Amino acid sequence: MSLLVGITGGLASGKTQVAQMFASRGAYVLYADKVGHDLMQPGQSVYGEIVNSFGDSVLNSDATINRAALASAAFGNGRIDELNRIVHPAVSARLEEWVAEMRQFDANGIFIFEAALILEAGMGKHFAKLIVVTSRSEQRLERFADRVLGSAAHDEAQHAQALREAERRMGAQLSESEKVSAADYVIDNSGTLEETELQVNKIFKDLQMLATSRQNASGR
Repeated sequence: MSLLVGITGGLASGKTQVAQMFASRGAYVLYADKVGHDLMQPGQSVYGEIVNSFGDSVLNSDATINRAALASAAFGNGRIDELNRIVHPAVSARLEEWVAEMRQFDANGIFIFEAALILEAGMGKHFAKLIVVTSRSEQRLERFADRVLGSAAHDEAQHAQALREAERRMGAQLSESEKVSAADYVIDNSGTLEETELQVNKIFKDLQMLATSRQNASGR
């Protein structure tokens, strides 16, 4: 019998990297960022709702949504809850569709949904197990800054601005301790890649055993 697992964590905790580690071990993974990107394409209902709510200022010249401009409008103007009310129901519906599709493909698979706001969106009830990825706050700030600034040349002021943006986004999420309190498993991603891999190995074996026991209990 299939097993649906959620992976979440704070901003730049490394949850996507951890999800990829599970995928390399045979789990099927759906990434919330990819779902959100697809739902924001022109012609999708989410696209229309976002444009109606936030206006043309969040659009590129080709009428696609500029996700950086949308994030700035949502976080910078205290409208993140408004954006979440548009996006979260559609993402949840897509998750249910994906699970139904995947169960036709592999009735006994381990299906993982990776998303930053599983708990904030009230989606925890979907999952048999929840994995929370953690790392030190200073690491998360620097990882976000590195992601935003990339390899392009930048000065101290730009770096400081990226750190402020990270802090602002972190403030819109549940605290790490709140996420951990809801977790079935916690992966500490503040160390080396090898240390994270060891934790993933152990949890994946547990998930395999759980999926097998559920399959046996169902008589399949």
